[in-house]
Amino acid sequence: MFSVDRLRALAAVAAHGSIARAAAALHITPSGLSQQLAKLEREAGHALLEPQGRSVRITHAGRVLAAHADRVLAQLAAAETDLHDLHDEVLGPLRIGGVGSAVRTLLPQALDSLTAAHPRLRPTVHDGEAVDLVPRLLDGRLDLLLIESWANRPMFVPAGITLRTLVGEDVWVALSTRHPLSGRETVDVTELSGTAWTSCPPGTEPHEALVQALRARGVEPDVRYVLAEHITQLALVEKNLAAALIPAMSRGLAPSGVCFARLRPALRREIKAAWCTNAETPPVRACVAALEGVPRE
Repeated sequence: MFSVDRLRALAAVAAHGSIARAAAALHITPSGLSQQLAKLEREAGHALLEPQGRSVRITHAGRVLAAHADRVLAQLAAAETDLHDLHDEVLGPLRIGGVGSAVRTLLPQALDSLTAAHPRLRPTVHDGEAVDLVPRLLDGRLDLLLIESWANRPMFVPAGITLRTLVGEDVWVALSTRHPLSGRETVDVTELSGTAWTSCPPGTEPHEALVQALRARGVEPDVRYVLAEHITQLALVEKNLAAALIPAMSRGLAPSGVCFARLRPALRREIKAAWCTNAETPPVRACVAALEGVPRE
């Protein structure tokens, strides 16, 4: 492994053309620079300098190693700059996780404006449910989450996580146009007794909110189709195989054979940004600001 100081000494000789001028540029004595270069020659196993009159010139091996030294020193300088800029600049990796509807609706425009303003930022995105994403936030595998919390079943969030509400919206019941209750503006939960449902997997916020909303009115849920994506749920709704609870931001996905009604009692959910309070970096702050700036329809 080559010493950085010795590589810097060789690069200086290559740049300045003599040991004396290179030593002056590095603010060391010529003898000290010569000692560094002698040690580097032993490490490299090649002669790096050869006499030329009263001075020296760099050998072919020296030029090869000097070119590598230039690249190494430039990369180290960039690393120092990046670390210095971390106090204020929005750069480096930003690992985001989120529920599918929020990722689809909010994140693309936020990332578009964010990466245009901060080209040194490198975001990555993973979709999933909060029950799986929060542990990855806590152990440092993710930096920022977009999670959902339903009014009738507020999500439990461990200590040490900061939340910021981005969207609050109504939740609608999606029914096939062939369903007996289709065309109604409002449907009471008790009227859906005996209806099959499609929802996200058990343990997720949407599934548990559905179960709680029905059981609170004495209706036992019959969740036959466990599907993560709203668009797939709506495909089954259109064929009158099931009903589904669909947040407002996903209504635009519905095929023509689906209609929507408000539930009684009403349901709402919120989309929240979540991050570890002790890891609130400039990229996290900038991304939350960009998400808050996305126009709401």
